[in-house]
Amino acid sequence: MIEYSIIGKHVPRVEAKPMVTGRLKYVNDITLPGMLYGKILRSPYAHAKILSIDTSKAERLPGVKAVITAKDTPMVKFALHAQYGIEDEVSLAIDKVLYVGDRVAAVAAIDEDTAEEALDLIKVEYEELPAVFDPEEAMKPDAPRIHDDVEGNIRHRILHTFGDVEKGFEESDYVREDRFKTPMVISCSLGTRCCVADFVRDTGELTIYSDSQVPYQGKPYLAYIIGMPVEKIRSIRPYLPGCFGSRISSDDVNIISALLSMKTGKPVKIEHSRDEFLRVIPSRHALIAEFKTGVKKDGTLVATQCRHITDNGAYTVFGIMNTLQNSDLLDLILRVPNVKFEGLVVYTNTRPGLGMRALMNNSFCSGFYSHLDMLARDVGMDVADFYLKNAHQKGDVTTSRCKLDSCGISECIQEVIKASDWKNKRGKLPKNRGLGLGLGAHTAGFQWGGETSTVVVIADYLGKVGILSGRGEYGQGSSTMICMCVAEELGLKLEDVSINEVVDDSIVPYESSNYGSRGTVGQGRAAIAAAQDLRRQLFEVVAEKFGAEVEDMEAKEGRIFVKQSPDKGMPFQEAVKAYQDAGKLLPLIGRGRYDPPSEEMDFYTGEGNVSVAWGFGAQVIEVEVDTDTGEVKVLNVVTANDCGKALNPLQLEGSSEGGILMGLGSALFEGVFHNERGEVIGTTFPTYGMPTSKEIPTNIKHIWVETMDPYGPYGAKGITEVVELPTANAIANAIYDAVGVRIREFPITPEKILDALKKARIRDKREYYETI
Repeated sequence: MIEYSIIGKHVPRVEAKPMVTGRLKYVNDITLPGMLYGKILRSPYAHAKILSIDTSKAERLPGVKAVITAKDTPMVKFALHAQYGIEDEVSLAIDKVLYVGDRVAAVAAIDEDTAEEALDLIKVEYEELPAVFDPEEAMKPDAPRIHDDVEGNIRHRILHTFGDVEKGFEESDYVREDRFKTPMVISCSLGTRCCVADFVRDTGELTIYSDSQVPYQGKPYLAYIIGMPVEKIRSIRPYLPGCFGSRISSDDVNIISALLSMKTGKPVKIEHSRDEFLRVIPSRHALIAEFKTGVKKDGTLVATQCRHITDNGAYTVFGIMNTLQNSDLLDLILRVPNVKFEGLVVYTNTRPGLGMRALMNNSFCSGFYSHLDMLARDVGMDVADFYLKNAHQKGDVTTSRCKLDSCGISECIQEVIKASDWKNKRGKLPKNRGLGLGLGAHTAGFQWGGETSTVVVIADYLGKVGILSGRGEYGQGSSTMICMCVAEELGLKLEDVSINEVVDDSIVPYESSNYGSRGTVGQGRAAIAAAQDLRRQLFEVVAEKFGAEVEDMEAKEGRIFVKQSPDKGMPFQEAVKAYQDAGKLLPLIGRGRYDPPSEEMDFYTGEGNVSVAWGFGAQVIEVEVDTDTGEVKVLNVVTANDCGKALNPLQLEGSSEGGILMGLGSALFEGVFHNERGEVIGTTFPTYGMPTSKEIPTNIKHIWVETMDPYGPYGAKGITEVVELPTANAIANAIYDAVGVRIREFPITPEKILDALKKARIRDKREYYETI
């Protein structure tokens, strides 16, 4: 066992103090000289033709500096996330709006009140068209066509098959079918989306102060959308006020603020209100999932299939990618010889979907592991034994070609079963209390076709070490992890190194993307490589000074010395000075890059090993159901996660608790719903359904299963998303265990539980009389 100085220790986040003291600056805090404020006029209709737009009154309003409509834009079609989307969207609606909240016009004024007043003065004449809000209704022959070039409103089909599913069902001793629905869930970060665009007419250059997760990847897309050379754009991203996937693409705040700044020659800031955020921000898609699974009498899985209907919304931002990722999940945890996944990505007249923590994997797992819990009960097996019998092991390759070079799902299940006393407590709890076992798996080092991570480490003339990383921090703990890796490799204390808070693409090295739990593997490995590069340069100087070989040197406890003769060495700062005195190139820089072995996913089958590492988790949750009110109280949570190597248990616990709370929210409270006109119902946190401190379980036990992934830094892999996945299905299974009703439509509200209990009582009474 390797002994580390920092790795594996409980380390507070490096930005914790500036965060809690208010020193950190967000995009929302930025104010530039002469800055104007932008607002966006949005459609009140779910589907309508635009007959005319009159902006004359708004333009004459004192304080208004610009009003733009589609004619003031390049009018090119684009995908907000071009790598995974379809070019079906425009900056401002040209001739038709496709959902309530679609962008129609925008203004820039001297203050927000004037901008809001100007919006009211813009007169738009519409011809309302029939709209459709349900993906199954949208696929019917008589449904209104949302995009003229797409028949049946089916934007994309994915079909993954392996083996012979129909033959597998024929050979099964028992086959079960279930259907589940989950609504759109919003990644409710503390900060709303915001952007400040600053166009300088003299130079033709645009600086974007953005809250995007993908400042490098998103810049060429933005350049295309607004009609600018990409080399004329500078992207600066301050610390993000929360994320969870809601900032995974460019957004209307980026596009419209840039267009308004280009028209006025002034900086323009656009910031969503909270109401606007909850009404229009793209988030995790709604899903309808139909499962069918066959098993032998002994519980051996034989065949499974899923018909997966993704509510794409009005435009294709992330609907295809979310569906592709779910195609992995049928056999990512469990071995199944015969698999079929059919994914349909369907347009509706609702807001587009996007990525959210764990993508749609959370919705999929909520249904699939509820379905399998019922299946295990049907064949008389303890679901834990059922899962262990069929679980993948290290070295397995799934039917979608996912390579499990580390896999601790069996250990995770065994740990939560033991820690929760599952075998003794299940079926023996007080009335209306129950236990549920939930599973989840997700990318833990996402690398679509070899995405690159780079890190630079610099030691200045005083020996102070600074790190430049394009990853940036938005709550996931990457900055602390990178600092830990660099400090470990250089033999320094954590407080001896610092890292950039702001990502400025004119200074900070390139980072492909920030999603898919790829930061730990990609940036961790790049950080280690950069630190080792700098360390090697110091080793060469110190080794020469003491007549030793480079391979004989060591960096530890703030010194660089000869391993076998520790007295032959010097403090790190003196080693840096020795490097400078030796006439070496300055500054002293270490460069690190990591290009992981990975594949692109097939766009039509979902096959391909798109993650260099895969994460696994299991949870046992105990609930109590009030049968008078239908309310569910989560009493105890035991969670085990395959983290590869626990780099920082303190950070892992924080991430895990956050994931559990988000999973609890989607299980019991959260969801976007529409009225008959397509308007969102619930545009405040209380009416949307955000769980509060009252709903947070206070008894959570965390267990870390260390499988030592061969690609991750020190064996670690990402857990930020997988920790959320088991929660909802564990809660659903626990509710059934407690009161004997199965809710197949999330969130599991008190009303649904009471209705199910009422129907169960009526059914039981009818069956009783039929037996008399």
